Order: sequence, then C-alpha cells, then structure tokens
Amino acid sequence: MAAVSPASRLVATAARSRLRPLGLRQRGRSRIWLDDHGWWLGVVEFPSPQWSQGSGLTVGVMWLWQDVGHVTFDFVQQTRTESYRDETQFGPVAAELAGTAEARVTGLREQFADLRSATRRLLARPPRTASPWENFNAGVAAALTGDAPSARTRFTAVLAEDPFTDWIEDLQRTTRHLAERADDPAAVRVWATTAVLSCRAKLALADPPGPPDELLA
Repeated sequence: MAAVSPASRLVATAARSRLRPLGLRQRGRSRIWLDDHGWWLGVVEFPSPQWSQGSGLTVGVMWLWQDVGHVTFDFVQQTRTESYRDETQFGPVAAELAGTAEARVTGLREQFADLRSATRRLLARPPRTASPWENFNAGVAAALTGDAPSARTRFTAVLAEDPFTDWIEDLQRTTRHLAERADDPAAVRVWATTAVLSCRAKLALADPPGPPDELLA
C-alpha cells in the first residue's frame, strides 16, 4: 500500500472533522466525499496538484438519473490550488478548505432541498449549446414536476447537439424516449427511479431508505 502524503493526511483529517458531522462519507481512500440524498449527491473533492503536494477544492452536485458509473459535477464551485511546503504552513490551509467545503455543502442542501427546488435552480440556467447534460438534467427535472413545456424545450436542445461521440448518441436516444413522455410525469418518474437505482449500484452506494417508488417523492 502506497504511503499517504503529509498533504493528503492533513486534508483527510480536516475533512473528517468538518464533513463527517454533516453525514458525508469518504469515497474509499480517495479525496472525494459524498453527501447522499437518494436521487442526487453532493460531491466534495480535494484535488491534488499534478506535480506536487497540496490541494484545491471542488464542490458540486451529481444527478443520479444520469445513470453513469463515475462521479460527475454540476453547479460547480472551485478554489485555487494551494501547494504544500510543510505541516505548519499547510495545516491551516487544509482546515480552511474543509471549512469552505462544509459551508458549500450546507448551501447546496438549501438550494436543492426537494425536487421542485432543484427544478427551479436547473431551469434558471438558460439552455446552452454544447451543454447536453445540463439541458438533459433540466429537462428531466421539469418533466418530473409536470412542466412539460420546459421539459420539451430542454430535450429539444439536447437533440440539436451534434452526435459526434457515442455517449451523445446514447444520451439523445434516452432523450427521445423521455420527450415522448414529457406530458406523463408518472412515466418519467418510473424511468428516473430505475435510472437512479442503477446509478447507485454502479457507484456502489448503499441502498436508499424507504421503498423505491418514494425515491423521487
């Protein structure tokens, strides 16, 4: 097993002190911490510089109906990376990063307290080209909450993208399926629940509390 660098040790200690009390869990031995809300994750990462010790901070949201096997970020907030020189210098840096992470996690919980709150935040961003996932997520949220016109607008934006890679083709295939059901929130909910449970399995997350049909209630 590789030795843990002094910077990683200080970051882990600071993160445990500020994020564990909020209920976040460290992803294995990585610098990623997850705030699990059943159908979405708050994601905190303390990325290391490529060629030296130190850390930055990235905090964002992952919508689990994306059904992918890796952690993603939306509504991202980042800080500049700080280099490690010695423990005396970097200890306060790690503590400050962890404190900032705590505050941002609390803010995300307030912004995305429920599905309707999340939908308002997603739709507040205007449709953008070259942002297929952003438009897809807004479309799914709108369809789930019964806003079919907004859902169709966002799904149309996804379908207008150039399918130059396999993943965009796959996303557009799913989008067409959902666009045909944009007027039926119950059907979209069945699809989204299946996608969320599949994504949770791919990410090796614990089973969510309660029955599956209440996951997106």
